[in-house]
Amino acid sequence: MKTNRIILLADDDFDYLFQTKFRLETAGFTVITASSQKEAEQLIEIGGFDAAVFDLMMENDDSGFILAYKTKKLHPNTPVIISTAVTAETGYKFDTDNSWIKADLYLEKGVESEKIAEELKKLLKSQNYG
Repeated sequence: MKTNRIILLADDDFDYLFQTKFRLETAGFTVITASSQKEAEQLIEIGGFDAAVFDLMMENDDSGFILAYKTKKLHPNTPVIISTAVTAETGYKFDTDNSWIKADLYLEKGVESEKIAEELKKLLKSQNYG
């Protein structure tokens, strides 16, 4: 079932990027991918996507935070999910209630891609995207 929603997916792990893109497309999304923070920043400038999923750590330890900030600055109503393995690796958990973190949701890597698709649909619906 096609949703006609475009997702910007950025991750420097090619296998994760490929698998998540495939699963999101299977769930009906159109997916634009970026394999680096720099590439994602260029796509954010262009726009044309309905939601974004960013890896937290790419070229920089805070790449996902930077991308979320830039997305919300240019496209304030666009839902942003940060997908990260930081909690599993460090034990540190992030809270989206922090005003300086501009993500709408955090998901741990390892969560099924179907869960990411479900959460995207919820966020898009709550943002009046239908």
